[in-house]
Amino acid sequence: MLVSKKFTKHKDAYQVILDGVKGGPKEKRLAAQFIPKFFSSFPELADAAINAQLDLCEDEDVSIRRQAIKELPRFASGENLPRVADILTQLLQTDDSAEFNQVNTALISIFKIDAKGTMGGLFSQILQGEDIVRERAIKFLCTKLKMMPDDTMTKEVEDYIFIETKKVLEDVTGEEFVLLMRILSGLKSMQTVSGRQQLVELVVEQAFLEQALNPTDADSVDRLLQCTRQALPLFSKNVHSTRFVTYFCEFVLPNLSLLTSPVAELDIQLEVLKLLAEMSPYCGDMDKLEVNLNMLFEKLLEFMPLPPEEENGENAANEEPKLQFSYVECLLFSFHQLGKKLPDFLIDKISAEKLKDFKIRLQYFARGLQVYIRQLRVALQGKTGDALKTEENKIKVVALKITNNINVLIKDLFHNPPSYKSTVTLSWKPVQKAEAAAIGQKRQSGEDIGATATTKKLPTNLPRRDARQIYNPPSGKYSASIGNFSYEQRGGFRGGRGRGFGGRGNRSRGRIY
Repeated sequence: MLVSKKFTKHKDAYQVILDGVKGGPKEKRLAAQFIPKFFSSFPELADAAINAQLDLCEDEDVSIRRQAIKELPRFASGENLPRVADILTQLLQTDDSAEFNQVNTALISIFKIDAKGTMGGLFSQILQGEDIVRERAIKFLCTKLKMMPDDTMTKEVEDYIFIETKKVLEDVTGEEFVLLMRILSGLKSMQTVSGRQQLVELVVEQAFLEQALNPTDADSVDRLLQCTRQALPLFSKNVHSTRFVTYFCEFVLPNLSLLTSPVAELDIQLEVLKLLAEMSPYCGDMDKLEVNLNMLFEKLLEFMPLPPEEENGENAANEEPKLQFSYVECLLFSFHQLGKKLPDFLIDKISAEKLKDFKIRLQYFARGLQVYIRQLRVALQGKTGDALKTEENKIKVVALKITNNINVLIKDLFHNPPSYKSTVTLSWKPVQKAEAAAIGQKRQSGEDIGATATTKKLPTNLPRRDARQIYNPPSGKYSASIGNFSYEQRGGFRGGRGRGFGGRGNRSRGRIY
């Protein structure tokens, strides 16, 4: 009580300290230290004290600003904490690196005091602040949350993050969407099957799967690509990709040749087919399975040419049909995966004439494969270590993997009745350890050599920047480019925000704390 009376008597002295923010550099430095030091002793001057400290946070002298920012966490108690968090979030817009780091440190310190309260300040600015503040607040959460201790990131805090992030997702750019999904995917509560299912639902909402795709609108295509990429890591035997696979079969495959790429150098058709192939193993029960499987089958036929009619001389002067191996690998893999769900499709669901036509195409493609596999095996024979690290040989390793994959799948479909039992690893994906071990124990055939080379070299020695290079095999009857090897499209959505990446409304400007 005596101590309290003592400090009350010194209220006027504290007011002098507050007025020091209007003085010279020395007075301001002292004020930056003493305002927070005695802040708790003068609750009736709390608002004036915080406002005075904020004036110092905006001082022209960077050293004064840094000192004032450093002391801000001392104001973060009780009902003042969300306000301090809001202020610090706004200060993230500074261009001074040391000052920016100081703001980050201050935010982390109050986060450990009251995580939910700090989140309130951050999300307030993400939802209502200036674009630069919003951007940096989202990046702060994306980089710092994973570093927080478990006792800070409680279930209550994670639930709050999920609820607030859903609000933000109603009005985001593509880049923000990716960062926010990264934040949510890192939460402990999202590591369960139900958690991953919730994340898939969020992506479905952003992907607009209830609307038909406009293939000539680059933004719409870009949105679908980005959303599908975010959903892919979430799929499993318990979290199904059915809605995405269905959408691709119904709206994307029929318009494959019309798709407008959001990035000039991207092979949009191959990118889409690769996404479909990666999703297909996780497809659950599909309402229109036969219809969608037929669409996949028809698209596969487009990329599997009939052999030239050499016997009548009609095509003798024409070029040999192009064998687009990368496209066929994706389509054949997807057909093989969905075909497991309707194994009698090639027997009862298509005509005998169409089946005969398909087998002729398969046989012709298989003959071309054998030529390439032999050429690639010869080219890679005896090469190890650094020799396999050259750009040309890295491409040949992937080319061998592609052709081997197609060869295995074609053999399955040639069975009578067709079989869907073989498993392959898509050429751009790392080979699983179990598969690699099995390969190592077998006698190495043509397929095994390609798979082994990929196992050893593809994950570590095939950077994504090499993905779009093309391997041109030696000229001959089956000559054609192996195809583009696009691994991941860079960049985000174009344009501003709106619901699901449209245009965000105008934000207030200036200090609002």
